[in-house]
Amino acid sequence: MTTLQSVPRPTRGVVNPAAGEKIFRLERYLPEADLAPFVEHFWLVAWTLPEGVVHVQRTLPSPCIHVVFDAGRTAVFGVMTGAFEYTLRGTGRVLGLRFRPGAFRGFLRQPVQSATDRELPLSAVFACDDAEAEQRVLGAMDDAAMVAAASAIIRTALPPVDPVTARIAEILQAIEHNADITQVQQLADHVGISVRKLQMLFKDYVGATPKWVIRRNRLLDASDLLAKGSEVDLAALAQQLGYYDQSHFTTDFEKLVGKPPADYRRSCKEPT
Repeated sequence: MTTLQSVPRPTRGVVNPAAGEKIFRLERYLPEADLAPFVEHFWLVAWTLPEGVVHVQRTLPSPCIHVVFDAGRTAVFGVMTGAFEYTLRGTGRVLGLRFRPGAFRGFLRQPVQSATDRELPLSAVFACDDAEAEQRVLGAMDDAAMVAAASAIIRTALPPVDPVTARIAEILQAIEHNADITQVQQLADHVGISVRKLQMLFKDYVGATPKWVIRRNRLLDASDLLAKGSEVDLAALAQQLGYYDQSHFTTDFEKLVGKPPADYRRSCKEPT
């Protein structure tokens, strides 16, 4: 069996990552070469909690489609525009595949926006029986066997590589790495595409609007900064992120993260 290649544990997009590391095991593995144009990575969460102990982990949304193998909840998850909370209790494990933005267009064979904020059965996309596929992955003996079983299911519907996916990646990297991009027009100018074409491209391939992706990235910038306990002036931060005032920033941040900025910074400092 192929040896799994791990990638660094993520913190971006995970609420209070330091606390989560004490509760569950989180791994990320690279796909094999034939899946690499489509799958960014596999992620695996495993936990064993004492009886009566419950942990609610909040994960922030991303412009990616995920295939998730989870007991009784296995599904294809379209881009979710809101934060996602998962309750951990007892013992369990979940395996997910994070697809590259835009790369699921070939699997769906229709605009990715059609799956936004929706869950689809595996059998709607792949040649498999849902219950059998779930059992095959979650019943595997170890991480490598789980990844191999999930990979085999994905291969049942592997489409040709779409060159547009590479262009999507370039645009999203421009958003992530240029904190001064806070408006759609700025992004359009930066990547050399009209606003109209940019919006159509995102509807077809990404499943979220350019405005949503920009705003999400700037809020993630803020959450990463506050998770480190940085004593940044919140009014100045709101202005830096492109907000008209601090109250609008606070509203959007709380909606996404679950707490106002000051409370979130304080909670990340508290021992768990």
